[in-house]
Amino acid sequence: MDSKKENLSILSRRSFITKTGIFLAGGIAGHGTGFASTPAQTVPDPPSLPWKWVKLDPLEAGRRAYRSYLEKKG
Repeated sequence: MDSKKENLSILSRRSFITKTGIFLAGGIAGHGTGFASTPAQTVPDPPSLPWKWVKLDPLEAGRRAYRSYLEKKG
């Protein structure tokens, strides 16, 4: 029983590095395939500068921020 317990607790540096490398290679490969399967999205052009100044109502801005915080859970 003691030898079985010792075998489970031993983790060599070489096996740790090997398993970490395999894990990272799989993550990189999985991440790379995600780009190939998604179509390119077009980004609309931003409005030209200078932007028009708009006066904001502080109470309405606070209400919208609070509502957004509650709906999106933070």
